[in-house]
Amino acid sequence: MAEQRAQKTGKSGDTIPNSRELGSCPLISPRRIYLAGPLFTIHERRLNRELARALERELPGAAVLLPQDFKHDGRYNSPQAFGLIFKGCLELLDSSDCVVASLDGPDGESGTCFEVGYAYAKGIPVVGVRTDFRLNQERGVNVMLSRGCSAFVYRPSFDEDVAGLAHGIARAVLKVLSAKRKGP
Repeated sequence: MAEQRAQKTGKSGDTIPNSRELGSCPLISPRRIYLAGPLFTIHERRLNRELARALERELPGAAVLLPQDFKHDGRYNSPQAFGLIFKGCLELLDSSDCVVASLDGPDGESGTCFEVGYAYAKGIPVVGVRTDFRLNQERGVNVMLSRGCSAFVYRPSFDEDVAGLAHGIARAVLKVLSAKRKGP
């Protein structure tokens, strides 16, 4: 499914302003956003999908790529496909304009932490997202994660507003991509 959404948008580089809050701001809308986060429970998977849809509404023309959509021979989590899943995630990361990383919990999920570090090393901007109100080192996460993020969205979970969260993330995505296109 992520591949189907990605094929619809391509990598054309069209400029699409965010029409809600950003008005006529000349920011270039992202084409591909990799959504990194836990994907092991029904709750996590549903939240990832809901957030992906909300981000696509906030950023018209963007494709949000969900690693949880990887299947091998019609099955998820097949031990025979772990190498293919790993390689597929790296390929999606490499083709992404930005990574949005869910960093909730007492410590970041290990796969998400790897994806943040990989994106950072490749120069792909990362927007860290935390809705967990528990504190840790910096911004509620380990300093290696917080400093690996180009921007950070902190929205405590009390209001349970996924659309509002997506709006804040979309603004951060546009900001980091605008900065990346301008260069140092």
